[in-house]
Amino acid sequence: MKEKGFSLIELLIVVAIILIIAGIAIPNLLRSRMAANEASAVGSIRTINTAEITYSSTYPDCGFTALSNLGGSGGSAGGAGLIDSVLASGIKSGYSFAATASGGSGTCGSGSQPNSVYTVTGQPVSQQTGQRYFFSSESGVIRYNTSATATVNDPPLQ
Repeated sequence: MKEKGFSLIELLIVVAIILIIAGIAIPNLLRSRMAANEASAVGSIRTINTAEITYSSTYPDCGFTALSNLGGSGGSAGGAGLIDSVLASGIKSGYSFAATASGGSGTCGSGSQPNSVYTVTGQPVSQQTGQRYFFSSESGVIRYNTSATATVNDPPLQ
């Protein structure tokens, strides 16, 4: 009487084939995720640029502002509600964001000097979440660097 089933060699061959396929697919998946995180970071920088311009127009006595003031529930200089709470927290899709304003007195109100410049940076939280660092300012041009924090001297994103 012959028993039905798979031999040990057949099972090992199937396992080896599955491991080969996984070895090919997993790095591609990680690269795709990294590219998605970088695309999300560029979109977030664009959103912050738009929010800074809107904030400066809405609160001309303040000018540009920090990232935390762009979020909130809306309706005040301390919480304008121009960006979502996730982005306002400074970390989104594997990237850490910071927006700083300068060129003014740093306070809002009549008689104060409004902030006339700002910078936005986005950097990967780890090497697995992205490889490019991003920078933008009131010019609206997004710049990148592949090895260190991006600055105004880096090439623009094409």
